[in-house]
Amino acid sequence: MTRRLLTPVIWWIALAQFAWAGPPFTTDDPEPVEYRHWEVYLASQLAHVKAGWSGTAPHLEVNYGAIPNMQLHLIAPVSFTAPSHEATHFGYGDTEVGVKYRFIEETDQLPQIGTFPLVEIPSGNRERGLGSGHAQVFLPLWLQKSFEPWMTYGGAGYWINPGKDNRDWWFTGWLLQREITPTLTLGAEIFHETPSEKTGDSDTKLNFGGFYSFSDTYHLLFSAGHTVQGPTGFQAYLAFQVTFGPEKQSDASKN
Repeated sequence: MTRRLLTPVIWWIALAQFAWAGPPFTTDDPEPVEYRHWEVYLASQLAHVKAGWSGTAPHLEVNYGAIPNMQLHLIAPVSFTAPSHEATHFGYGDTEVGVKYRFIEETDQLPQIGTFPLVEIPSGNRERGLGSGHAQVFLPLWLQKSFEPWMTYGGAGYWINPGKDNRDWWFTGWLLQREITPTLTLGAEIFHETPSEKTGDSDTKLNFGGFYSFSDTYHLLFSAGHTVQGPTGFQAYLAFQVTFGPEKQSDASKN
């Protein structure tokens, strides 16, 4: 793979892997997993730009409520790059770890507010386009307010993005979603990213998606969107989620 083609693919892989902070959307919320509860996702995400396709196939995401108002977070991805007119590469990508902490809970007047620092561990092969080659850090602030059946959340964060020809960059996004039925919620988001490379461009994207709950334990999450400003691109996400914890286990034992 030529350096000219490899650079944009690596750039997009980096975005595709760690930008999906709040499944199924890119914009995240400040609400952590309940204390001693788990969220486990088996997911796949796709991105297409002029240089080709990239994404995960699949990745495993695990969130755990370690203490009240705080969750631990891990994403372990199997990544791929499929550049136009070049060989496809497939293998383990960059590992993501993080801690979400909510320091203000929602009231009738105030939104809930929290932060979700993330670290991208450069475990993927950079030469094959499967990783960034450098540790990266995301420092965001998220807000959320509910007006049942509506919910809105969003915020902004700063990416520390070391490496030759790279630059630190900002992410800002906001989302609005509505509970359509007790099992189906749909939403839309808009988000903006400043350039992550010295010669890169900023972009703004729209996403539409939601989630369907088969039960209190099993859920399907989905979203897709397109660039509305900046280099043309398409992104999509699909996941099967399992949620469980002490209360659900107790209910099951009673039944």
